[in-house]
Amino acid sequence: MQYNRVGKSELTVSAVGLGCWALGGGTDWGPADEAAARQTVFAALDAGITLFDTAPIYGESEVFLGRALQTRRRQVVLATKCGLIKNGSWTDHDLRPSTIRLQLEQSLSRLQTDYIDLYQIHYPDPKVPLNDALDELLRLQEQGKIRYIGLCNAAAQQIRAAEGKIISLQEELSLLHSQKAAALQPVCRELNLGLMGYGTLCGGILSGKYKKEPNLRRADARNYFYKCYRGESFSAAQQVAARVQQVARRREMSPAAVSGSWALAQPAVCTVLMGARTPVQIKQNAAAASFRLNPEEIQFLEDKK
Repeated sequence: MQYNRVGKSELTVSAVGLGCWALGGGTDWGPADEAAARQTVFAALDAGITLFDTAPIYGESEVFLGRALQTRRRQVVLATKCGLIKNGSWTDHDLRPSTIRLQLEQSLSRLQTDYIDLYQIHYPDPKVPLNDALDELLRLQEQGKIRYIGLCNAAAQQIRAAEGKIISLQEELSLLHSQKAAALQPVCRELNLGLMGYGTLCGGILSGKYKKEPNLRRADARNYFYKCYRGESFSAAQQVAARVQQVARRREMSPAAVSGSWALAQPAVCTVLMGARTPVQIKQNAAAASFRLNPEEIQFLEDKK
């Protein structure tokens, strides 16, 4: 495993982190087993993964992590988020200072810790000025409840407005969805922010596991969040997955490792958050940090003629 500093901060994270959305199950990913989640977390630790990224709306993810990491807390970087709330089957924005304080206290309790290493705004809230939310986070930082502040899924103007208050930006980054992250890379480099890529396998499709369109529940994250499981988008994704598999065979690596290695090669990226629900998937993901793709392979994966 490789380890990188996040922007200009003193925070160091593994080049491959564990994205814990699927780990917690819930309506987005279906039932989750805590014993299996615990084994996956331990496999991540054994693979040298130190960054665990979760959120209050990720099912039981925070609870599972808190129990699994009780005796390993000082060895890991815990990253969680605020600003999204569940209203029944609907997810809504809420970055009011009172909600931020409540969500942080709840996350601290579920994670069984007295501080969060990286506390992130999940999405900007159109109803709340971003600076109001950031000012509340700075107050919580002064109280020692969070070490660093990050921003997710934000536009360049919002990132610039947060300069000096945040150390990182989290954005979707995959061979299927790279345009927004690519557009934000110059801003991250200019402001010396660590770019954290997520969704690198687009819910698993780039691993090559789907040979035909899956029959997904309406609430499944692969049905509403990753826009590549239906119709022409699925066919296009299959073509990219085939190129990933070709490189994987030549490298004697898994498609997951190749996809992760591609993401790590992008400018400003300090870590790639890859989801997993089994120790086997952890091993495949972690291998992304063990090799570098050459320029010709990157060009082939991106299909640049």
